[in-house]
Amino acid sequence: MEKAVRRIGLLGGMSWESTQLYYKLINQGVNRQLGGLHSAEIILYSVDFARIEKLQRASQWEEAGQMLAQAAQALESAGADCVLICTNTMHKVAEQVATSVDIPLLHIADAVAEILLREDVQKVGLLGTAFTMEQDFYRKYIQEKYGITLIVPTAPDREIVHSVIYEELCKGKIKASSREEYLRIIHFLSAQGVEAVILGCTEIGMLVSQEDIAIPLMDTTQIHANKAVEFALGDI
Repeated sequence: MEKAVRRIGLLGGMSWESTQLYYKLINQGVNRQLGGLHSAEIILYSVDFARIEKLQRASQWEEAGQMLAQAAQALESAGADCVLICTNTMHKVAEQVATSVDIPLLHIADAVAEILLREDVQKVGLLGTAFTMEQDFYRKYIQEKYGITLIVPTAPDREIVHSVIYEELCKGKIKASSREEYLRIIHFLSAQGVEAVILGCTEIGMLVSQEDIAIPLMDTTQIHANKAVEFALGDI
């Protein structure tokens, strides 16, 4: 009798560049476990990122949360057994989304923190959008729930990281000059004594990878996708 696979609900489109990586990584993970022609059962609700980004800039997070909550409800109605918000930044409204449905939301910061604890990392650098790096919803969540200290780049470097995400990576543009800037910033964080660096935006893994640098990189897209695979196969 074949093992039952639970359906994964992906709340994506933020941006679609990283959402397609979720789809690929989750299917690859399920196939590695089950073999043959097996793949994941995935239901995807992909939003128009332009509408979300406009609300982000206007600090209209409640309205953005309502949009994602409605999308999560649609995933649940379609038969999803869990929900993943396929972006770090929009976990600012994770509680609003989670309370709108009766299926579990697999929080990206929980997935990342579990790896950090497993690797005994106590001080970690964080790259992401300005919202993720500067606001409490991500840093405070990990620091208070898991006791891990998060360090962010300087203000000018945070501006660079944010700009590259929205002006390049979300549009599928990969520039060598931007990779060099990111590596410089990661080296700066390493000099501050961090033991690893969280790639806290689901597009950053498109630009830099572990092959580029010695310090351990926590690719949130891969980590979150792995958590979805564990859920699908009943390991959590």
